[in-house]
Amino acid sequence: MRILVVEDDVNLNRQLVEMLTEVGYVVDKAFDGEEGHFLGDTEPYDAVILDIGLPEMDGITVLESWRKDGRNMPVLMLTARDRWSDKVAGIDAGADDYVAKPFHMEEVLARLRALIRRAAGHASSEIVVGDVCLDTKQSRVTYKDNPVKLTSHEFRLLSYLIHHKGEVVSRTELIEHLYDQDFDKDSNTIEVFIGRLRKKLYPEIVETVRGLGYRA
Repeated sequence: MRILVVEDDVNLNRQLVEMLTEVGYVVDKAFDGEEGHFLGDTEPYDAVILDIGLPEMDGITVLESWRKDGRNMPVLMLTARDRWSDKVAGIDAGADDYVAKPFHMEEVLARLRALIRRAAGHASSEIVVGDVCLDTKQSRVTYKDNPVKLTSHEFRLLSYLIHHKGEVVSRTELIEHLYDQDFDKDSNTIEVFIGRLRKKLYPEIVETVRGLGYRA
């Protein structure tokens, strides 16, 4: 999953990016509202962490602009603990959830996982496709109740397809959501990882839809 972090506090931005990267997300970052707005308007993100108090353009204005332009990715707003009015303004602007500063990183992760699940239409932290179970809370995959060891890239690819189970996902969409902006889009990495998943799980876990993409 690809996440955008828009936070002007350099240390907090770094901590969020490090935490999200460590658990397997691909993360882009911005330090002011204008840069964050541009990235959110031009890049495909599965979720955004957006601070309300940003230089150049505040978080409320950024979010309202995204929603006006039809950008519907889940947004987790970061607010000040003693400003209840900020929380109301964030929700009214289109935020899907909020966390008040200071916060525990584990809470941000849990809320982010829930937003991504709900956006894909899943209520539980466990998503099942046939005999495969993806546990989004533990970042774990089991096949017929037996744990399967996957690399971080294999897990991210399988996770994206399972979050969108039943949908045909193009190769381009997979690359845009699983890799950063500098990734070589002509690489055959996606095909290699899909081949590995079929060997580690079973061949039909990922269906190739000729000319269109892949489906879990």
